[in-house]
Amino acid sequence: MARNYRKEYDNYQSKPEQRKRNDARKKSRRKMVKAVGKSKLRGKDVDHKDRNPRNTARKNLRIQTKRKNRSRNS
Repeated sequence: MARNYRKEYDNYQSKPEQRKRNDARKKSRRKMVKAVGKSKLRGKDVDHKDRNPRNTARKNLRIQTKRKNRSRNS
């Protein structure tokens, strides 16, 4: 069965709380680009050490490979 992306957006991604979390993730990435440069982030993720995307403090952010960041549990 094919995914219904419209339904996924309506049920999850368009919720105000999820929008705020996504905005915070984007803000964190922009902050790291400014701090270390775009080339160092190519192919990498910006990880939140405490797993809270709303905490955009520089000491809470680190650069990790996509594989390591996305396989991290909890």
